[in-house]
Amino acid sequence: MSASAPESSEGGEGVELPHVSPKLREHRRHSGLTLEAAASRAGLSPAHLSRLETGRRTPSLPMLLTLARAYGTTVSDLLGEVPEALDPIVRADRMEPQEAGGWTYWRAGGSGRAMQALRLHVPAGPRSQEGLVRVHPGEEWLYVLRGRLRLALGEAVHLLGPGDAAHFDSLTPHRIAAASSGGADLLFLHTLMQSGAAALCLGDGTTGVH
Repeated sequence: MSASAPESSEGGEGVELPHVSPKLREHRRHSGLTLEAAASRAGLSPAHLSRLETGRRTPSLPMLLTLARAYGTTVSDLLGEVPEALDPIVRADRMEPQEAGGWTYWRAGGSGRAMQALRLHVPAGPRSQEGLVRVHPGEEWLYVLRGRLRLALGEAVHLLGPGDAAHFDSLTPHRIAAASSGGADLLFLHTLMQSGAAALCLGDGTTGVH
């Protein structure tokens, strides 16, 4: 996810995620990445990633998506949710809403897969504009359920309404934001960075994608 945004837009404010800091550190170390290498992958400064790992900053949902992809895991895992056994079915009553940085998500797929499926609510207003411009190996797909969404792909900006979808190579710089007063609801799929296809793009994984 990342050509870097201004420092102030790299994390959310006012949302308590008490378990996420140690999980961020644990997943980075498990991935064999130094602070500098992980920060480069996510388009952050090492100092900012350090603040996230020590709880001095709270990550927004876009940032959690960025870091989950960088570590080959899911947002649910970063938030310390207990993984379920591989099951092709995810029942509606198991899709508990989670909030991070003003964005709300519901896990719509299983753990341990090569892609992550989410249902997202992107809020309206300034917080919705704080998502990073993202660049990373893989693909993303989204489908607008309600409201209007602004999707920037490279130099082009697209306005999507209910029923519209987008499927794109995520090496294209991209950013999403709500374009309606009530925010936007969407289905969202993305490949995890450490899938087999991503490994071909990243080489030894020691440098970030800019």
